[in-house]
Amino acid sequence: MFTSPNKGFTVARSFPLATALGPGRRRVAAGIAASLLAVSAAGAPLAFADDDLEDKKRNVERKIDKAQDSLHESSAAAAKAAGRLAAAQATLDKARSALSRTRGQLSAAQARDQLMQRNLEKAVAALARARGQLREGREAVAEQRGMVDDTVARMYQGGGADMAMLEGILDSRGLEDMTWAMSSSDAISDEQKSDLDSLEAAEVLLELRKARVEEKKAQVEERRQAAAENLALRRRLEAKAEREADSVAVLVSERSAAAQAAARARAKDKAMLVHLRQENDRISAILRKRAEAARRKAGASRSSKPSSSGGFLDYPVNGYVTSPYGMRTHPIYGYYSLHDGVDFGSGCGSPLYASAPGTVVSRYYDSVYGNRLILDHGYQRGAGLASIYNHATSYVVGSGQHVQRGQLVGYVGSTGWSTGCHLHFTVTVNGNTVDPMNWF
Repeated sequence: MFTSPNKGFTVARSFPLATALGPGRRRVAAGIAASLLAVSAAGAPLAFADDDLEDKKRNVERKIDKAQDSLHESSAAAAKAAGRLAAAQATLDKARSALSRTRGQLSAAQARDQLMQRNLEKAVAALARARGQLREGREAVAEQRGMVDDTVARMYQGGGADMAMLEGILDSRGLEDMTWAMSSSDAISDEQKSDLDSLEAAEVLLELRKARVEEKKAQVEERRQAAAENLALRRRLEAKAEREADSVAVLVSERSAAAQAAARARAKDKAMLVHLRQENDRISAILRKRAEAARRKAGASRSSKPSSSGGFLDYPVNGYVTSPYGMRTHPIYGYYSLHDGVDFGSGCGSPLYASAPGTVVSRYYDSVYGNRLILDHGYQRGAGLASIYNHATSYVVGSGQHVQRGQLVGYVGSTGWSTGCHLHFTVTVNGNTVDPMNWF
């Protein structure tokens, strides 16, 4: 059973948020985390750098902390609607980013396609020129061979020395041997030697042109294959871009529906927040009157100020602080407001204890605070002191009942605007909220 610090038991005042939240609250936090993290892709056509991702992660974690701090300041419906909207926006941003990347890739593929087509056309033209040169080379060789054939025929007709040389020519094993045989004979004129040199040169040039034709054919085939592969890639990217564009259109519609739902939930919450302010004003007025009556009964001066408050109140629950007292920006609506108490994380059904002797002013249900219990502790240390318990499953004491310090008054719950079991504990001095931690 829980024992207060005043009775010798020390209670830690902070703890990891993950262990403090109930299952429902963790689910909301996880949903918000996933939604906000996905939003990091917004407007980015390419992948983020590692540093950018780390910065976004830290930003998400800060927003989760704020959301956990203020979950009791918005309804579960509003939190869920905001989560759906954030998720829809994140998914849409991611889809738009993917579409942008695909369109960029498609544009690059289209540019490559045009360049490859031009290169292919150049290669085909170069092949055509090489083939034309090969034809010319073959014609030149044929012409030079005809001249040499005429020379051989004349030698045959001349007989004598020409016949001896002709036999040597006929025994030649190739153009080079034949050229040497004819060139070494005194019977061969300079003109005939020139014909042989031209034939040899034409034969060499013909081989070079044959090699060039083969080279150009290989180049054409290579460029044609590359162009075909790029064309196939372009067609795949076109189909992908079309699918992604259709997906973006659907997601735009889904985000619009989520935005409308979030707006409706927010409108309802705004109306409830007006009620919340009115309720707080009502309770403050009651507690101010009681504080004034207690001051008069104690015979204290109206100008007297509270003395040191530390150590007067015991902890109301055996749990850890999950959200402190103070000003903060609402994680959903963005307004700056006071978190008017301290949240203690504890399991559903955990016992709640009276922090100090007092009288139950009121016990009732409120749509925002859930099950509430207000204890008036009277005039203490120069001030009218009261404490308020919120979100309980139930209470075991009733209005007008006097309770002792450490007495069981109820059980932790998650009623009202709450997504996980916890105690929202408020302390007032002369009807005005103060930081409860200063009184423990």
